[in-house]
Amino acid sequence: MGNYESMDPKDIRELIRKQVITGPTAGMSKGYTQANLVILKKEHAFDFLLFCQRNPKPCPLLDVTEPGSFSPSLIAEGADIRKDIPKYRIYRDGVFTEEVADITEYWEDDMVGFLIGCSFTFETPLLESGIPVRHIEENCNVPMYKTSIPCQKAGMFEGPTVVSMRPMTPVDAIRAVQITSRFPAVHGAPIHIGDPSLIGIPDISKPDFGDAVTIREGEIPVFWACGVTPQAVAMESKPSIMITHGPGCMFISDIKDEKFSVL
Repeated sequence: MGNYESMDPKDIRELIRKQVITGPTAGMSKGYTQANLVILKKEHAFDFLLFCQRNPKPCPLLDVTEPGSFSPSLIAEGADIRKDIPKYRIYRDGVFTEEVADITEYWEDDMVGFLIGCSFTFETPLLESGIPVRHIEENCNVPMYKTSIPCQKAGMFEGPTVVSMRPMTPVDAIRAVQITSRFPAVHGAPIHIGDPSLIGIPDISKPDFGDAVTIREGEIPVFWACGVTPQAVAMESKPSIMITHGPGCMFISDIKDEKFSVL
């Protein structure tokens, strides 16, 4: 990862714009909040805002842009959500059609951007407490899974909750619950610990998004609600167009993690 973890968010975003950084952003700009992205046309924006309000665990809102604005001014003045994420996914009528590094040509004047809290934010306090984070150790993307846990419907939007998973010893899992409970703006405490089949995951070695990671003997899977949930919702709800971040490829804000800690 080079020295990306100690770089300022503005510098990381500049490298992303230049397409020097093209992959997952876990561990970059350590101590700064990362965000998931959803972009919709204005006609669908209120329904999605209501969806986030009804589903704060997978979709905790950090910022919403004005219609037509591509600057998330509350969390990163001068940033550009069309260029400052390593990978974007385009969904048309619920179908994932392409993955691109820049969405300038897809941008329309009535689009609204939603920046949603990301669990990468609480990985810094986990690491500082001596709790290993396996996908960072293995230099890959966090594993993410569709579950059988339904989201609360709002307008046209409905679908399953997506979770991210980090394997831990039982002792570390208890401590992780305590630590992440302090960060409700970035998914908060886990929503499930242990047997994946109880939340509809048939095979832990085959994530729906991201990469599989090693689960060592004596470890248990710990699952957090995930901001990739809107991508699963897009597939089910089928808005005419939805643009999202590529899984694991986040927007890095200028806001320190501590701002979103409740303790």
